[in-house]
Amino acid sequence: MGLSWQQGPLSTTRIGHFLLPDPLPERMLFAERLRRRMRVRFAGEWIADSEDVVLLHEPGRYPVAYFPRPDILPEALVAGDHVTRHKDLGDTAWFAVRAGGRTTERAAWELVALPDHAADLRGRIAFAWRAMDAFYEEDDRILGHAADAYHRIDIRGTSRELEVRSQGRVVARSEHPVVLYESGFAPRWYVPRADADRTALTPVEDRTFCPYKGIAEYYDIGGVRKAAWSYRDAYPEVGRIDDLVSFEPDKVEVTLDGRRLEPEPGQQVLPHGVDRGLDTDEVLVRRR
Repeated sequence: MGLSWQQGPLSTTRIGHFLLPDPLPERMLFAERLRRRMRVRFAGEWIADSEDVVLLHEPGRYPVAYFPRPDILPEALVAGDHVTRHKDLGDTAWFAVRAGGRTTERAAWELVALPDHAADLRGRIAFAWRAMDAFYEEDDRILGHAADAYHRIDIRGTSRELEVRSQGRVVARSEHPVVLYESGFAPRWYVPRADADRTALTPVEDRTFCPYKGIAEYYDIGGVRKAAWSYRDAYPEVGRIDDLVSFEPDKVEVTLDGRRLEPEPGQQVLPHGVDRGLDTDEVLVRRR
């Protein structure tokens, strides 16, 4: 989750509410300086390099990075005649991106008829995430979408007992699970793999990608599909859950100190938008 995605405070599916007497507008957009150096790689060349990126948050979308024109190679942008209209910000002019002998059509855009209240985005260009080879903050590659400063993960250890049952069978029992708190989501409880009955976990081929945690692998339990998951090579930032196993409380019986956990708002992840869809090989070489 971030500021405007999933159950964030500016999303249309937020789980909290603002303590105001009047209803908020259905759509609220938020822009701010990223305050990080961000670079764009295309066809073997650095086509954008800026410490003055503005990040646009709008409901139902990942944050989008807008680069000032002076920080973009002028020859990398090829103007075209394709124009669309943003529902809040007016006309959008599209560009082809060209470098290293390669051209990709409609790979960048500029908001060219901005209202006065959105002047922060004037003279700035955004690049289609999937059309570029890579985005970087300093020398580290960023996958999935621009990093959202309002997305936070905290991991805490606990001595509470967590038990998992499926169809009467004990699948896991641990006296030292960890709980992962992620902005906007319900807590997720993880147990060491040694505290789970590995014979009950049947690996499935499906894998998903989280820009903040890495690749998740899934397991069936009995006839229950994808009832558990694990980040077997979690990113260093969330290394405490590396190779631990978590379970879906709406698919199997999960109890914490004898109290059954029930699905709650923020438990389910919404389908990902157009900035996702990376294959796992690209994720595994994210630092290149």
